[in-house]
Amino acid sequence: MLRTPRGGAGHGTAAADGDLMSIGTVLNVLRDEFPEVTISKIRFLESEGLVEPQRTPSGYRKFSAEDVERLGHVLRMQRDHYLPLKVIREHLDAMERGEAVPLPTVGRQRDGEAVAEPSDAPTVARIGRAELLAAAGIEERELEEWESYGLVAPVEDGVYDAEAATVASLIAELGRFGIEPRHLRVMKAAADREAGLVDQVVAPLKRHRNPQTRAHAQARTKELADLTVRLHAALVQTALGVRLP
Repeated sequence: MLRTPRGGAGHGTAAADGDLMSIGTVLNVLRDEFPEVTISKIRFLESEGLVEPQRTPSGYRKFSAEDVERLGHVLRMQRDHYLPLKVIREHLDAMERGEAVPLPTVGRQRDGEAVAEPSDAPTVARIGRAELLAAAGIEERELEEWESYGLVAPVEDGVYDAEAATVASLIAELGRFGIEPRHLRVMKAAADREAGLVDQVVAPLKRHRNPQTRAHAQARTKELADLTVRLHAALVQTALGVRLP
């Protein structure tokens, strides 16, 4: 259970700076568990009311340990339970009120509302186009360009897989180093091939008549995805002769 609700140490400017962290420090702390998190993502979660850091007189964000803990909860629920932000916010607020609330199962998001959807395995939450633009801190023209290269694609008109926000944020970060979207097509092609390999391995489990076996396919897919991503990262580091923290 979260120890400090919003409105406690996460508000105002009263706490001593020595007890607080800059957004860069928070990023380093979170990246131990969430290597793909970005400053843009933290700012977006703040804009959505998931965390409310203090502000210095000059306007800089200062985060308490409770703020960082809350951010960890949010990112974990997105990653492990595929929950949209509205549902996560309601769940955390209930926890802070001392209520014992089970995590909901959410299948899709329509017009900002979470819709429960029974399934053998969890389905991925959806976000709207405006939410995607805000999460990545990009303009419409940039998203249109990325879509033209197949780097980001809606699952239906105006609706995206929630992970598209992470993809868009990383594309934006790479752009700061002069890496253009057209340069990233090779990465997208490699990712598609790796995903195809994983799908090939788990396909027999997905087609099985036993619901428990089909559910196991989801866990196996996540396990293989994690191993594939780690291998890919290790191969890139080896090729470049660098060691990432």
